[in-house]
Amino acid sequence: MKIRIKDNSIRFRLTQSEVAELGESGIVSSFTQFVERPFIYAIERTDDEVLSAEFIENRMVMKMPKRMVEEFVSTDRVGFDGQTGEIKLLVEKDFVCIDNTLEDQSDNYPNPNLKC
Repeated sequence: MKIRIKDNSIRFRLTQSEVAELGESGIVSSFTQFVERPFIYAIERTDDEVLSAEFIENRMVMKMPKRMVEEFVSTDRVGFDGQTGEIKLLVEKDFVCIDNTLEDQSDNYPNPNLKC
């Protein structure tokens, strides 16, 4: 799972296996290990109606409604957006990059802009 944070905008990008895990268990998370403690970021399925997020201690959690998770897992829908206060939220499927990259992309979704 990748996160991109710019000012008041947070974007989560999930691989195929992470989307499947979210659908099966209702949560997917990752972390970056800092010296003192980890920074944890996660997406959790909720019974809420809208996409939201919270940051408590060292943990950032995007709350994704069950209906969105189900659609995300079972359709070609690329992503969902929402807002918490002034924070704009986006969760989307991670596609293979068109340009060359050293990053492992073996679990990313096929990029629809690639022509064979």
